[in-house]
Amino acid sequence: MNAYSRLFAALGFGLLACSVHAAEVTIAVAANFTAPMKEIAEAFEQDTGHTVRTSLGPTGALYTQIKNGAPFEVFLSADDSTPARLESEGDVVEGSRFTYAVGKLVLWSPREDYVDDEGAVLAAGDYRYLSVANPKLAPYGLAAAQVLEKLGLTETVRPKLVEGSNIVQTYQFIATGNAELGFVALSQVYKDGAISSGSAWNVPAEMHDPIRQDAVVLKRGAENPAAAALADYLKGDRAQAIIRSYGYEI
Repeated sequence: MNAYSRLFAALGFGLLACSVHAAEVTIAVAANFTAPMKEIAEAFEQDTGHTVRTSLGPTGALYTQIKNGAPFEVFLSADDSTPARLESEGDVVEGSRFTYAVGKLVLWSPREDYVDDEGAVLAAGDYRYLSVANPKLAPYGLAAAQVLEKLGLTETVRPKLVEGSNIVQTYQFIATGNAELGFVALSQVYKDGAISSGSAWNVPAEMHDPIRQDAVVLKRGAENPAAAALADYLKGDRAQAIIRSYGYEI
């Protein structure tokens, strides 16, 4: 075998070794984490050689899919109670649950100078529609309902509510003008230290239950090295930098 043949043989062996060790992981991701997960998945694939297949949706709906046998191996929830429930029901790899992000709620409008920095626009009522996510399916919707209750506005705004099935649909209702304003995840309107467009009130954390977002490796992913690798990657510096850039806390 000449030098060129040996070189090509070595390269071929290296590629084969990579293909043997690379794997695909199928994950379920809460809708509020869409943008950061896209960046994290790209970085993870570059750094590890594994590939990621992502399914997005409201936490409640993803839980139902998992219980009905959906082929998810890792679950990134928008709360901590749903992964804990799956853990208690025996659907999770023992010891795999951890908080990957703490979310923040904002009242947002695409209109400049429309939402004041104390949220007084809510009580003023100078709007036709207020969009929120379904509180039974989406943790950010539940947090929004808690804020309205704390402000004593639940009944006042009820006729004006436009409910999204998840936080992405809620954002779309507002962005397209079907509602003048609404409660969304900060990550949807924030990047690298600032609100990306419009105006917003950063809701004080004490006005609603903490939005701790937990991740778990599901039993279906117990033997998949890519599932364990992704869980570890979420705890690493590169992923955490991306998470923080969207306004989440770690």
